[in-house]
Amino acid sequence: MIVTRFAPSPTGFLHIGGLRTALFSYLYAKRNNGKFILRIEDTDMARNSEEATKAILEAFKWVDLKVDGEITYQSKRMDIYKEYIQKLLDSGNAYYCYMSEDELNSLRAEQEARKERPKYDGRYRDFKGEPPAGIKPVVRIKAPLDGEIIVNDGVKGEIRFNAADILDDFVIARADGTPTYNFVVVVDDALMGVTDVIRGDDHLSNTPKQIIIYEALGFKVPNFYHLAMINGEDGKKLSKRHGATDVMEYKAMGYLPEALLNFLLRLGFSNKDQEIFSMQEMLDCFTFDNVSKGASTYNAQKLEWINAHYIKTLSDERLVNACKDLGFDFSSIKNYSFLLTMLRERAKTLIELINSAKIIVNAPSTYEESGVAKFVNENSKALFAKFVNEFKDAKTEAEFELGIKEFLENNNAKLKDIAQLIRLALTGTTVSPSIYAMMEFLGNEEIKARFNKFLKEIV
Repeated sequence: MIVTRFAPSPTGFLHIGGLRTALFSYLYAKRNNGKFILRIEDTDMARNSEEATKAILEAFKWVDLKVDGEITYQSKRMDIYKEYIQKLLDSGNAYYCYMSEDELNSLRAEQEARKERPKYDGRYRDFKGEPPAGIKPVVRIKAPLDGEIIVNDGVKGEIRFNAADILDDFVIARADGTPTYNFVVVVDDALMGVTDVIRGDDHLSNTPKQIIIYEALGFKVPNFYHLAMINGEDGKKLSKRHGATDVMEYKAMGYLPEALLNFLLRLGFSNKDQEIFSMQEMLDCFTFDNVSKGASTYNAQKLEWINAHYIKTLSDERLVNACKDLGFDFSSIKNYSFLLTMLRERAKTLIELINSAKIIVNAPSTYEESGVAKFVNENSKALFAKFVNEFKDAKTEAEFELGIKEFLENNNAKLKDIAQLIRLALTGTTVSPSIYAMMEFLGNEEIKARFNKFLKEIV
Protein backbone atom coordinates (compact mmCIF):
# COMPACT_ATOMS: atom_id res chain seq x y z
CA MET A 1 0.00 0.00 0.00
CA ILE A 2 1.20 3.48 -0.87
CA VAL A 3 1.55 5.71 2.20
CA THR A 4 2.39 9.40 1.90
CA ARG A 5 2.74 12.03 4.56
CA PHE A 6 2.83 15.74 5.11
CA ALA A 7 5.11 16.82 7.94
CA PRO A 8 5.02 20.57 8.68
CA SER A 9 7.02 22.27 11.39
CA PRO A 10 4.87 24.48 13.67
CA THR A 11 7.38 27.32 13.76
CA GLY A 12 5.13 29.36 11.47
CA PHE A 13 1.79 29.18 9.71
CA LEU A 14 1.06 26.85 6.82
CA HIS A 15 2.51 28.29 3.62
CA ILE A 16 0.69 27.77 0.33
CA GLY A 17 3.79 25.96 -0.99
CA GLY A 18 3.36 23.52 1.89
CA LEU A 19 -0.32 23.13 1.09
CA ARG A 20 0.55 22.26 -2.52
CA THR A 21 2.93 19.56 -1.24
CA ALA A 22 0.18 18.25 1.04
CA LEU A 23 -2.29 18.25 -1.86
CA PHE A 24 0.04 16.31 -4.18
CA SER A 25 0.77 13.83 -1.38
CA TYR A 26 -2.95 13.42 -0.70
CA LEU A 27 -3.84 12.96 -4.37
CA TYR A 28 -1.10 10.42 -5.02
CA ALA A 29 -2.08 8.33 -1.99
CA LYS A 30 -5.83 8.45 -2.59
CA ARG A 31 -5.56 7.83 -6.34
CA ASN A 32 -3.70 4.63 -5.50
CA ASN A 33 -6.04 3.58 -2.67
CA GLY A 34 -3.34 4.39 -0.15
CA LYS A 35 -3.04 6.36 3.07
CA PHE A 36 -2.21 10.00 3.69
CA ILE A 37 -0.91 10.85 7.15
CA LEU A 38 -0.10 14.08 8.96
CA ARG A 39 2.87 14.45 11.27
CA ILE A 40 3.65 17.63 13.20
CA GLU A 41 7.43 18.02 13.46
CA ASP A 42 7.54 19.90 16.75
CA THR A 43 10.93 18.95 18.15
CA ASP A 44 12.26 22.52 18.00
CA MET A 45 11.05 23.48 21.45
CA ALA A 46 12.50 27.00 21.24
CA ARG A 47 10.69 27.93 18.03
CA ASN A 48 7.50 25.85 18.21
CA SER A 49 4.23 27.73 18.38
CA GLU A 50 1.01 26.23 19.68
CA GLU A 51 -0.82 28.88 17.68
CA ALA A 52 0.96 27.75 14.50
CA THR A 53 0.01 24.13 15.18
CA LYS A 54 -3.64 25.14 15.54
CA ALA A 55 -3.41 27.15 12.32
CA ILE A 56 -2.02 24.15 10.42
CA LEU A 57 -4.88 21.95 11.63
CA GLU A 58 -7.39 24.72 10.90
CA ALA A 59 -6.05 25.02 7.34
CA PHE A 60 -6.40 21.27 6.76
CA LYS A 61 -9.96 21.44 8.02
CA TRP A 62 -10.77 24.43 5.81
CA VAL A 63 -9.53 22.80 2.60
CA ASP A 64 -11.00 19.44 3.67
CA LEU A 65 -7.87 17.35 3.19
CA LYS A 66 -8.73 14.40 5.40
CA VAL A 67 -5.85 12.51 6.95
CA ASP A 68 -5.81 8.83 7.80
CA GLY A 69 -5.35 7.82 11.41
CA GLU A 70 -4.26 9.97 14.32
CA ILE A 71 -2.08 13.02 13.86
CA THR A 72 1.45 12.28 15.08
CA TYR A 73 3.53 14.72 17.12
CA GLN A 74 7.28 14.21 17.10
CA SER A 75 7.64 15.79 20.55
CA LYS A 76 5.91 12.72 21.98
CA ARG A 77 8.31 10.27 20.34
CA MET A 78 11.64 11.20 21.94
CA ASP A 79 12.08 7.80 23.58
CA ILE A 80 11.77 6.13 20.18
CA TYR A 81 14.48 8.35 18.69
CA LYS A 82 16.84 7.67 21.59
CA GLU A 83 16.31 3.94 21.09
CA TYR A 84 17.36 4.15 17.46
CA ILE A 85 20.32 6.42 18.22
CA GLN A 86 21.51 3.73 20.60
CA LYS A 87 21.04 1.04 17.93
CA LEU A 88 23.38 2.92 15.62
CA LEU A 89 25.93 3.35 18.41
CA ASP A 90 25.72 -0.35 19.28
CA SER A 91 26.13 -1.41 15.65
CA GLY A 92 29.13 0.86 15.10
CA ASN A 93 27.34 2.90 12.47
CA ALA A 94 27.46 5.95 14.75
CA TYR A 95 29.84 7.22 17.39
CA TYR A 96 30.33 9.85 20.06
CA CYS A 97 32.27 12.91 18.98
CA TYR A 98 33.95 14.93 21.73
CA MET A 99 35.07 17.82 19.57
CA SER A 100 34.56 21.13 21.37
CA GLU A 101 32.92 24.11 19.73
CA ASP A 102 36.25 25.96 19.75
CA GLU A 103 37.94 23.06 17.98
CA LEU A 104 35.18 22.89 15.40
CA ASN A 105 35.35 26.65 14.75
CA SER A 106 39.13 26.46 14.41
CA LEU A 107 38.86 23.57 11.94
CA ARG A 108 36.35 25.47 9.83
CA ALA A 109 38.54 28.59 9.78
CA GLU A 110 41.52 26.54 8.58
CA GLN A 111 39.47 24.90 5.85
CA GLU A 112 38.02 28.21 4.67
CA ALA A 113 41.53 29.70 4.60
CA ARG A 114 42.54 26.85 2.27
CA LYS A 115 39.32 27.47 0.28
CA GLU A 116 38.08 23.99 1.14
CA ARG A 117 34.51 22.96 1.86
CA PRO A 118 33.99 23.23 5.64
CA LYS A 119 33.38 19.74 7.00
CA TYR A 120 34.07 17.59 10.03
CA ASP A 121 37.41 15.82 9.66
CA GLY A 122 36.40 12.52 11.27
CA ARG A 123 38.88 12.76 14.15
CA TYR A 124 36.66 10.76 16.51
CA ARG A 125 35.38 8.32 13.87
CA ASP A 126 37.47 5.42 15.20
CA PHE A 127 38.40 6.90 18.56
CA LYS A 128 39.31 4.33 21.23
CA GLY A 129 40.99 6.49 23.86
CA GLU A 130 39.85 8.20 27.03
CA PRO A 131 37.13 10.82 26.34
CA PRO A 132 38.23 14.38 27.16
CA ALA A 133 36.82 15.71 30.42
CA GLY A 134 34.04 18.25 30.52
CA ILE A 135 32.78 17.67 26.97
CA LYS A 136 29.23 16.51 26.32
CA PRO A 137 29.54 14.59 23.07
CA VAL A 138 27.33 14.75 20.02
CA VAL A 139 26.52 11.59 18.08
CA ARG A 140 27.72 11.41 14.48
CA ILE A 141 26.83 8.82 11.88
CA LYS A 142 29.54 7.15 9.83
CA ALA A 143 28.95 8.47 6.33
CA PRO A 144 30.59 6.98 3.23
CA LEU A 145 33.87 8.71 2.41
CA ASP A 146 33.69 8.04 -1.33
CA GLY A 147 31.42 6.67 -4.01
CA GLU A 148 28.04 7.91 -5.16
CA ILE A 149 24.60 8.16 -3.62
CA ILE A 150 21.95 7.76 -6.30
CA VAL A 151 18.43 9.12 -5.96
CA ASN A 152 15.84 7.97 -8.50
CA ASP A 153 13.57 10.94 -8.08
CA GLY A 154 9.99 10.60 -9.30
CA VAL A 155 9.96 14.17 -10.62
CA LYS A 156 13.55 15.02 -11.50
CA GLY A 157 14.78 11.61 -12.63
CA GLU A 158 18.10 10.08 -11.61
CA ILE A 159 20.29 12.32 -9.46
CA ARG A 160 23.84 11.34 -8.51
CA PHE A 161 25.61 12.77 -5.48
CA ASN A 162 29.36 12.39 -5.02
CA ALA A 163 29.77 11.49 -1.35
CA ALA A 164 33.18 13.17 -1.00
CA ASP A 165 31.76 16.46 -2.29
CA ILE A 166 28.72 16.77 -0.06
CA LEU A 167 29.09 14.60 3.05
CA ASP A 168 30.93 14.29 6.29
CA ASP A 169 30.07 12.37 9.46
CA PHE A 170 27.09 14.56 10.26
CA VAL A 171 25.45 14.95 13.66
CA ILE A 172 22.36 12.85 14.38
CA ALA A 173 22.05 13.74 18.09
CA ARG A 174 23.08 16.97 19.75
CA ALA A 175 25.09 17.26 22.96
CA ASP A 176 21.87 17.58 24.99
CA GLY A 177 20.64 14.28 23.54
CA THR A 178 18.00 15.72 21.20
CA PRO A 179 17.99 14.16 17.74
CA THR A 180 18.46 16.18 14.55
CA TYR A 181 15.91 16.76 11.80
CA ASN A 182 17.27 14.28 9.26
CA PHE A 183 17.40 11.49 11.83
CA VAL A 184 13.88 11.86 13.22
CA VAL A 185 12.40 12.19 9.74
CA VAL A 186 13.89 8.87 8.69
CA VAL A 187 12.85 7.04 11.85
CA ASP A 188 9.30 8.38 11.66
CA ASP A 189 8.84 7.73 7.95
CA ALA A 190 10.15 4.20 8.31
CA LEU A 191 8.13 3.29 11.40
CA MET A 192 4.98 4.87 9.97
CA GLY A 193 5.31 2.87 6.78
CA VAL A 194 5.76 5.86 4.48
CA THR A 195 6.50 4.48 1.02
CA ASP A 196 6.61 7.72 -0.96
CA VAL A 197 8.11 10.98 0.28
CA ILE A 198 6.77 14.01 -1.60
CA ARG A 199 8.26 17.36 -0.68
CA GLY A 200 9.71 20.60 -2.01
CA ASP A 201 13.05 20.48 -3.76
CA ASP A 202 14.56 22.62 -1.01
CA HIS A 203 14.79 19.25 0.78
CA LEU A 204 16.76 17.59 -2.02
CA SER A 205 20.08 18.27 -0.28
CA ASN A 206 18.81 16.35 2.76
CA THR A 207 18.06 13.23 0.74
CA PRO A 208 21.61 11.72 0.59
CA LYS A 209 21.95 12.09 4.36
CA GLN A 210 18.58 10.46 4.92
CA ILE A 211 19.43 7.57 2.62
CA ILE A 212 22.55 6.94 4.70
CA ILE A 213 20.43 6.81 7.87
CA TYR A 214 17.87 4.47 6.23
CA GLU A 215 20.60 2.07 5.21
CA ALA A 216 22.42 2.25 8.55
CA LEU A 217 19.22 1.31 10.38
CA GLY A 218 18.32 -1.40 7.87
CA PHE A 219 15.16 0.40 6.74
CA LYS A 220 13.83 0.28 3.20
CA VAL A 221 14.50 3.53 1.36
CA PRO A 222 11.23 5.13 0.16
CA ASN A 223 10.53 6.64 -3.24
CA PHE A 224 11.34 10.36 -3.39
CA TYR A 225 9.56 13.10 -5.33
CA HIS A 226 10.94 16.63 -5.08
CA LEU A 227 8.60 19.37 -6.28
CA ALA A 228 10.00 22.49 -7.89
CA MET A 229 9.50 25.73 -6.02
CA ILE A 230 6.73 28.29 -6.53
CA ASN A 231 8.19 31.62 -7.63
CA GLY A 232 6.67 35.07 -7.63
CA GLU A 233 5.97 36.82 -10.91
CA ASP A 234 9.42 38.45 -10.61
CA GLY A 235 11.03 35.00 -10.77
CA LYS A 236 12.15 35.05 -7.14
CA LYS A 237 11.09 32.60 -4.44
CA LEU A 238 7.52 33.25 -3.31
CA SER A 239 7.38 35.40 -0.19
CA LYS A 240 5.24 37.95 1.63
CA ARG A 241 6.17 40.65 -0.85
CA HIS A 242 4.27 38.76 -3.54
CA GLY A 243 1.07 38.72 -1.47
CA ALA A 244 -0.42 36.37 1.08
CA THR A 245 1.42 33.12 1.64
CA ASP A 246 -0.31 31.89 4.82
CA VAL A 247 -3.15 29.57 3.78
CA MET A 248 -5.69 31.05 6.20
CA GLU A 249 -5.08 34.54 4.82
CA TYR A 250 -6.70 33.31 1.62
CA LYS A 251 -9.85 32.43 3.54
CA ALA A 252 -9.90 35.90 5.10
CA MET A 253 -9.52 37.48 1.65
CA GLY A 254 -12.56 35.62 0.37
CA TYR A 255 -11.09 32.74 -1.58
CA LEU A 256 -12.83 29.38 -1.63
CA PRO A 257 -10.83 26.29 -0.65
CA GLU A 258 -11.95 24.58 -3.86
CA ALA A 259 -10.43 27.44 -5.85
CA LEU A 260 -7.19 27.52 -3.87
CA LEU A 261 -6.62 23.77 -4.27
CA ASN A 262 -7.43 24.00 -7.98
CA PHE A 263 -4.96 26.89 -8.31
CA LEU A 264 -2.23 25.04 -6.44
CA LEU A 265 -2.72 21.92 -8.54
CA ARG A 266 -2.07 23.96 -11.67
CA LEU A 267 1.14 25.33 -10.12
CA GLY A 268 3.17 22.36 -11.28
CA PHE A 269 0.64 19.94 -12.78
CA SER A 270 -1.11 19.90 -16.15
CA ASN A 271 -3.69 17.73 -17.85
CA LYS A 272 -3.78 18.89 -21.48
CA ASP A 273 -5.53 22.29 -21.49
CA GLN A 274 -7.78 21.66 -18.48
CA GLU A 275 -7.91 24.55 -16.01
CA ILE A 276 -10.81 23.71 -13.70
CA PHE A 277 -10.65 20.53 -11.62
CA SER A 278 -13.10 19.18 -9.10
CA MET A 279 -11.54 17.10 -6.34
CA GLN A 280 -12.75 13.95 -8.09
CA GLU A 281 -11.15 15.07 -11.34
CA MET A 282 -7.90 15.75 -9.50
CA LEU A 283 -7.99 12.22 -8.11
CA ASP A 284 -8.85 10.72 -11.48
CA CYS A 285 -6.01 12.28 -13.43
CA PHE A 286 -3.16 12.96 -10.98
CA THR A 287 0.15 11.36 -11.94
CA PHE A 288 3.74 12.45 -11.47
CA ASP A 289 4.24 12.01 -15.21
CA ASN A 290 2.45 15.35 -15.58
CA VAL A 291 4.22 17.20 -12.75
CA SER A 292 6.56 19.90 -13.97
CA LYS A 293 10.29 19.66 -13.30
CA GLY A 294 10.66 23.43 -13.43
CA ALA A 295 9.56 26.12 -11.01
CA SER A 296 5.99 27.43 -11.22
CA THR A 297 5.01 31.09 -11.30
CA TYR A 298 2.43 32.45 -8.89
CA ASN A 299 -0.26 34.41 -10.75
CA ALA A 300 -2.74 36.32 -8.59
CA GLN A 301 -5.00 37.08 -11.56
CA LYS A 302 -5.25 33.37 -12.34
CA LEU A 303 -6.29 32.65 -8.77
CA GLU A 304 -8.98 35.35 -8.98
CA TRP A 305 -10.25 33.90 -12.26
CA ILE A 306 -10.50 30.39 -10.78
CA ASN A 307 -12.17 31.74 -7.64
CA ALA A 308 -14.69 33.68 -9.73
CA HIS A 309 -15.51 30.46 -11.59
CA TYR A 310 -16.34 28.67 -8.34
CA ILE A 311 -18.42 31.59 -7.08
CA LYS A 312 -20.44 31.41 -10.30
CA THR A 313 -20.93 27.64 -10.22
CA LEU A 314 -21.13 26.44 -6.61
CA SER A 315 -24.51 25.87 -4.98
CA ASP A 316 -26.24 28.59 -2.97
CA GLU A 317 -25.84 26.46 0.14
CA ARG A 318 -22.07 26.20 -0.35
CA LEU A 319 -21.69 29.95 -0.87
CA VAL A 320 -23.94 30.78 2.09
CA ASN A 321 -21.86 28.57 4.39
CA ALA A 322 -18.59 30.01 3.09
CA CYS A 323 -19.80 33.58 3.62
CA LYS A 324 -21.13 32.69 7.07
CA ASP A 325 -17.56 31.71 8.02
CA LEU A 326 -16.59 35.27 7.10
CA GLY A 327 -19.30 36.77 9.33
CA PHE A 328 -22.06 37.42 6.80
CA ASP A 329 -25.26 35.36 6.78
CA PHE A 330 -27.03 35.44 3.41
CA SER A 331 -29.68 33.06 4.71
CA SER A 332 -30.99 35.76 7.07
CA ILE A 333 -31.92 37.89 4.05
CA LYS A 334 -35.33 37.52 2.43
CA ASN A 335 -35.04 36.08 -1.07
CA TYR A 336 -31.28 35.63 -0.63
CA SER A 337 -31.10 33.12 -3.50
CA PHE A 338 -32.20 35.84 -5.94
CA LEU A 339 -29.57 38.15 -4.41
CA LEU A 340 -26.84 35.56 -4.88
CA THR A 341 -27.87 34.98 -8.49
CA MET A 342 -27.69 38.73 -9.08
CA LEU A 343 -24.23 39.12 -7.54
CA ARG A 344 -22.29 35.94 -8.19
CA GLU A 345 -21.56 36.72 -11.88
CA ARG A 346 -19.51 39.82 -10.98
CA ALA A 347 -17.65 38.74 -7.83
CA LYS A 348 -14.05 37.53 -7.89
CA THR A 349 -13.92 36.88 -4.12
CA LEU A 350 -16.40 36.21 -1.33
CA ILE A 351 -15.46 39.56 0.19
CA GLU A 352 -16.56 41.27 -3.03
CA LEU A 353 -19.76 39.20 -2.96
CA ILE A 354 -20.46 40.17 0.65
CA ASN A 355 -19.67 43.85 0.13
CA SER A 356 -21.92 43.96 -2.94
CA ALA A 357 -24.71 42.37 -0.94
CA LYS A 358 -24.31 44.88 1.88
CA ILE A 359 -24.53 47.77 -0.58
CA ILE A 360 -27.86 46.48 -1.88
CA VAL A 361 -29.40 45.18 1.36
CA ASN A 362 -28.54 48.24 3.44
CA ALA A 363 -30.06 51.56 2.40
CA PRO A 364 -27.28 54.05 1.61
CA SER A 365 -26.48 56.67 4.21
CA THR A 366 -24.09 58.56 1.92
CA TYR A 367 -23.71 58.89 -1.83
CA GLU A 368 -20.58 58.57 -3.93
CA GLU A 369 -19.30 62.15 -4.28
CA SER A 370 -17.70 61.64 -7.68
CA GLY A 371 -20.86 60.01 -9.00
CA VAL A 372 -23.07 62.83 -7.76
CA ALA A 373 -20.72 65.43 -9.23
CA LYS A 374 -20.66 63.65 -12.59
CA PHE A 375 -24.27 62.64 -13.07
CA VAL A 376 -26.40 65.07 -11.03
CA ASN A 377 -27.25 68.33 -12.80
CA GLU A 378 -30.35 70.46 -13.21
CA ASN A 379 -31.66 68.44 -16.16
CA SER A 380 -31.02 65.03 -14.56
CA LYS A 381 -32.50 66.19 -11.23
CA ALA A 382 -35.67 67.33 -12.95
CA LEU A 383 -35.95 64.09 -14.91
CA PHE A 384 -35.33 61.97 -11.82
CA ALA A 385 -37.85 63.95 -9.75
CA LYS A 386 -40.48 63.39 -12.43
CA PHE A 387 -39.58 59.69 -12.57
CA VAL A 388 -40.00 59.33 -8.80
CA ASN A 389 -43.31 61.15 -8.92
CA GLU A 390 -44.64 58.93 -11.72
CA PHE A 391 -43.07 55.68 -10.49
CA LYS A 392 -45.27 52.67 -11.10
CA ASP A 393 -45.24 49.63 -8.87
CA ALA A 394 -43.99 46.41 -10.45
CA LYS A 395 -42.88 42.95 -9.37
CA THR A 396 -40.41 41.46 -11.83
CA GLU A 397 -37.27 42.66 -13.59
CA ALA A 398 -39.14 42.67 -16.87
CA GLU A 399 -41.98 44.78 -15.43
CA PHE A 400 -39.56 47.31 -13.91
CA GLU A 401 -37.64 47.49 -17.20
CA LEU A 402 -40.87 48.03 -19.15
CA GLY A 403 -42.02 50.78 -16.77
CA ILE A 404 -38.70 52.67 -17.05
CA LYS A 405 -38.70 52.24 -20.83
CA GLU A 406 -42.21 53.72 -21.09
CA PHE A 407 -41.24 56.67 -18.86
CA LEU A 408 -38.17 57.42 -20.97
CA GLU A 409 -40.15 57.22 -24.23
CA ASN A 410 -42.81 59.55 -22.84
CA ASN A 411 -40.16 62.06 -21.83
CA ASN A 412 -37.97 61.80 -24.92
CA ALA A 413 -35.05 60.56 -22.79
CA LYS A 414 -32.58 57.66 -22.84
CA LEU A 415 -31.57 55.18 -20.15
CA LYS A 416 -28.18 56.85 -19.76
CA ASP A 417 -29.94 60.01 -18.66
CA ILE A 418 -31.31 58.36 -15.52
CA ALA A 419 -29.63 54.97 -14.92
CA GLN A 420 -26.78 56.27 -12.77
CA LEU A 421 -29.16 58.32 -10.61
CA ILE A 422 -31.20 55.19 -10.00
CA ARG A 423 -28.00 53.36 -9.01
CA LEU A 424 -26.94 56.17 -6.70
CA ALA A 425 -30.39 56.27 -5.11
CA LEU A 426 -30.56 52.51 -4.54
CA THR A 427 -26.96 51.75 -3.53
CA GLY A 428 -25.11 55.03 -2.99
CA THR A 429 -22.66 54.03 -5.77
CA THR A 430 -22.47 54.10 -9.56
CA VAL A 431 -21.32 50.47 -9.88
CA SER A 432 -23.88 47.74 -9.29
CA PRO A 433 -25.67 44.82 -10.90
CA SER A 434 -28.65 45.38 -13.18
CA ILE A 435 -30.91 48.12 -11.84
CA TYR A 436 -33.94 46.03 -12.82
CA ALA A 437 -32.71 43.01 -10.85
CA MET A 438 -32.03 45.21 -7.81
CA MET A 439 -35.51 46.70 -8.04
CA GLU A 440 -37.13 43.26 -8.12
CA PHE A 441 -35.10 42.25 -5.07
CA LEU A 442 -35.83 45.42 -3.06
CA GLY A 443 -39.53 45.71 -3.80
CA ASN A 444 -41.65 48.80 -4.37
CA GLU A 445 -41.79 50.26 -0.86
CA GLU A 446 -38.03 50.09 -0.31
CA ILE A 447 -37.36 51.48 -3.80
CA LYS A 448 -39.60 54.48 -3.21
CA ALA A 449 -38.10 55.14 0.23
CA ARG A 450 -34.58 55.18 -1.23
CA PHE A 451 -35.63 57.29 -4.22
CA ASN A 452 -37.25 59.93 -2.01
CA LYS A 453 -34.28 60.04 0.35
CA PHE A 454 -31.88 60.56 -2.54
CA LEU A 455 -34.11 63.16 -4.09
CA LYS A 456 -34.02 65.19 -0.88
CA GLU A 457 -30.22 64.97 -0.87
CA ILE A 458 -29.78 66.35 -4.38
CA VAL A 459 -32.54 68.98 -4.52
